[in-house]
Amino acid sequence: MAVKIHIPTPLRAFTDKLESVEVDGATVGELLAGLTSRFSGLRPHLFTEDGKLRSFVNVYVNDDDIRYLQKDRTPVKSGDTVSIIPSVAGGAPHSAAQETAAGVEAPSLPALSADEIRRYSRHLILPEVGMDGQRALKAAKVLCIGAGGLGSPAAMYLAAAGVGTLGIVDFDVVDLSNLQRQLLHGTADVGRSKLESAKTRLNALNPGVEIQMYETALSSENALDLFAGYDVILDGTDNFPTRYLVNDACVLLGKPNAYGSIFRFEGQASVFATKEGPCYRCLYPEPPPPGLVPSCAEGGVLGVLPGVIGTIQATETIKLILGKGEPLIGRFLIFDALRMRFRELKLRKDPDCPVCGTHPTVRELIDYEQFCGVAPAPDASHAGEKGEGVLGNELTATELKRKLDAGEPVLVLDVREPQEYQINRIPGSVLIPLGELPQRYQELDQNAAIVCQCKSGARSAKAAAFLRGVGFGRVANLTGGILGWIDQVDPSQPKY
Repeated sequence: MAVKIHIPTPLRAFTDKLESVEVDGATVGELLAGLTSRFSGLRPHLFTEDGKLRSFVNVYVNDDDIRYLQKDRTPVKSGDTVSIIPSVAGGAPHSAAQETAAGVEAPSLPALSADEIRRYSRHLILPEVGMDGQRALKAAKVLCIGAGGLGSPAAMYLAAAGVGTLGIVDFDVVDLSNLQRQLLHGTADVGRSKLESAKTRLNALNPGVEIQMYETALSSENALDLFAGYDVILDGTDNFPTRYLVNDACVLLGKPNAYGSIFRFEGQASVFATKEGPCYRCLYPEPPPPGLVPSCAEGGVLGVLPGVIGTIQATETIKLILGKGEPLIGRFLIFDALRMRFRELKLRKDPDCPVCGTHPTVRELIDYEQFCGVAPAPDASHAGEKGEGVLGNELTATELKRKLDAGEPVLVLDVREPQEYQINRIPGSVLIPLGELPQRYQELDQNAAIVCQCKSGARSAKAAAFLRGVGFGRVANLTGGILGWIDQVDPSQPKY
């Protein structure tokens, strides 16, 4: 009996780019076994070495969460669909923010000026908003974590909607590669602080909104203090340590978390950390190992996608402030831009969640870099000194250049995607995308000296580890990837 399994975007590189696969089986366990037998490169992304389903991978049968059932033994029948939902991060009772907004007497809310009444007139004639709702928006304080792809549309629509105070946490500067999707910033802002650029744009959009800027990296030391004065936290982060930090701080402070994430053509959105609903850790108790899930910088993202997801985050934030509608509490929204299709999955609050469960064990913020297994960057001065084989585990671009110039027989294995290879490349390199490597590694000489290379070093480190695991003895990873090669060796090539 064949059952269709939906493959999420981050894992399609390991299924020959197939979006769905039909597999025979009577249980979820049999289906996943058949899937990973057919696509061996997928197995380490779904299962631990001892064969257990990874904790950051969720499985749904017909959009129903089977997390608290015996996953492997869950039966399936003809016509069922199974969805694999890895981390990339009914009705709705009032959250704390909703209760505050709905429960405040109108006289205590700030008044609207004549200009504000004109500006927000289309809101005021909505019975779900009206004068009191617009005054609640004016009284509200929302903190946006990040002024990038998600933070840009979210902040712009919140400012346009009349949210009285917008806080923004960011410490980056505007880069030319940001402008394809981060609409807070323009060409003239390249090299400028993102916060300064954002403040200029938002003040031009609505000078009545107070912009609070926090040019700092969010950390366990400052998160609780930063979050304390705000009603809703909008998560526009792009890495797992900060995502778990935002979640835990929201739970500890009782602040709703308007969550969004994006990758390539797929986006996700939900509302976490309300009193009645689940938190991000209920969905993904543990993060994936570093490098297993590529970032947008590695995998790319459609420029308009964060506009869709960031606008959904802003919509959920406004609903929370107004206390209206049905926020995405206990619901997980998935958007496929290529198919222009939304899917909604049900989420359950995990009673054993270490942060929001009935007996929480996380009562203060922790070291999230350590929790997510993020190691410090290797010291380039010692690259190549460790590990087995002549090359060692790491090699810098300048070291590789010296070997190539000396005529040493070194094979540069580029594990990026073909479209990346068209942008720039190391002369003479061989292209085998990472997702194809488990099926094609036999094309390589097992005794050759091989240097694996990608954009910045993350995917190639996985490739090097894989090759060592199947018997290659002289494999190194190019630290810094093609970007390091351009910086140190060949600045004539374009960056992306």
